Amino acid sequence: MQGGTRRRTGGGQQLPPGHDSLAFGVPESVPGTIFVLAVRGGIEMRPREGRTILFGRNQEDVHVCVGVDDRGVSRRHGVLLHTSGRWWVRNTGRLPIRLPGSRLLFHGEEPVPLATGYSPLFVRGSADRDHLLEVYVAADAGDRPGERPLDETQPPRLWRLADEERAVLVVLGQRYLRHDAHPQPLAWRQAADQLAELYPDAGWTPKRVEHHVAAVRTRLSTAGVAGLTRDEVGEPVGNTLNHNLLRELMLSTTLIPPDLALLDAHLD
Repeated sequence: MQGGTRRRTGGGQQLPPGHDSLAFGVPESVPGTIFVLAVRGGIEMRPREGRTILFGRNQEDVHVCVGVDDRGVSRRHGVLLHTSGRWWVRNTGRLPIRLPGSRLLFHGEEPVPLATGYSPLFVRGSADRDHLLEVYVAADAGDRPGERPLDETQPPRLWRLADEERAVLVVLGQRYLRHDAHPQPLAWRQAADQLAELYPDAGWTPKRVEHHVAAVRTRLSTAGVAGLTRDEVGEPVGNTLNHNLLRELMLSTTLIPPDLALLDAHLD
């Protein structure tokens, strides 16, 4: 960062190129201090009403340079601003910024508040390029996690499934368990037909399949899993709710590829 960029720091401290990823945490800081980092360095700034941090392609005119060699990135692509006791991100560029949770923030939309902790933002450029802008808002002093090489590994959170629920979800999500390149859940009718073959005396119907899946989605949503309700994903819903459910069950290892054995167990 050079010249005019330094004059805009407003009390901020520069982070050099090659700085450790903010995903590792931050040093002891005043709560609300923001750290912003890209390939060419970044900035650390304490919270104060009205403070702003500019980011974009023109390193002479922003605090944090991102996408310097990509003309798809705007010269001033966005701004981080502190107001009402929080840091917010606003898009001032031509292309969207992808926020955590895959939310897209477009030019002209209302700014979005940043959560405390680590937030990777992706600035869209040309030719399908995405440029990482790391952001970390300190919640408490001493946010950096300590090294714990000998601690017992924390197990994933497994979700309890009844036997029928597991059978339904294995059938519904078999393409995910097989690691298909672009998996999608089976349709209700497809799942019901296959379950009827596996359990011919159980009276499976599309409605019964849907009922079981909806019950699991509701249970996980109540427990804090995001992306499992219509209000969260918006219309048209399509397969999004079931896709998000199956992704969570896979990531938590509640469903694993060996569960595919259920598809054959009752056909022998």
